[in-house]
Amino acid sequence: MWFETHTFTLSIAQAACVALPGAGVPDWLARLRGRAWALVPPLSIAVVVGVISLTPASADVLTWTALLLVPSGCAIALGWAMRGGRPWLALLAVPLLVLAWTLQTSLVGQAAGVLLIAGSAIALGRLLTGVAPLVLLKAGVIAMAAVDAYLVFSNQLQAPNAVLVAAHPAAGLPRLQAGVFGGSTLGYGDFFAAAVLGAILAVEHVPQLRAALVLLVATLCWDQLFAIYDVLPATVPPAVVLIGVELLRRTPLGERWVRHRVGVS
Repeated sequence: MWFETHTFTLSIAQAACVALPGAGVPDWLARLRGRAWALVPPLSIAVVVGVISLTPASADVLTWTALLLVPSGCAIALGWAMRGGRPWLALLAVPLLVLAWTLQTSLVGQAAGVLLIAGSAIALGRLLTGVAPLVLLKAGVIAMAAVDAYLVFSNQLQAPNAVLVAAHPAAGLPRLQAGVFGGSTLGYGDFFAAAVLGAILAVEHVPQLRAALVLLVATLCWDQLFAIYDVLPATVPPAVVLIGVELLRRTPLGERWVRHRVGVS
């Protein structure tokens, strides 16, 4: 059985992105609802890979964008977007950023960076479910995994992804465009796919913790392919869990597993 501690730690962080998102957005944001938002998940991979392939220097823009937006996104998650979020918790994003900045080569600093990235993905996932039709957004998550898998297994993602992960905003500043822990890396899109899944389940009142545990098991099974491949599309397990939930809730067993009553999660 293939198993690596650092990779498993990142998988736990990804599963947390399923368990933690809350549901609902402010009324002013709900007015921005539109079908086009469902294209965000698949385009977030296809466009980034395409742009970096054509213009590698664009990775520098993306790493600066991540440095500016990821900490604020994590603050939004801690203060509002995640379950149990409180306004004062948003301040915790500051020490996390300090740790990620000052201890970049240690597991503590890397863990802080992963928490910042996961938090920002949770915030983005909750916001997206508030403006995109859920049916189309589910299709978008599945399409994201399909695009990711195609690019990985056709060897078209590895080179652009390596450029993106290696990009540095400036000497000494942390890289927040991908989660790095020890010798393992998990892309921002992988956290994002899990967070969108979690936010969808939150809106539909599906038990998120159970789904997160299922995702962790599915990821462990999927990771066995590391015995053959060096890189795997980690958006696939969230898509598989989403499909599984959709199939399960249409069965008598699913009626017991999924709780439909408003206010129950």
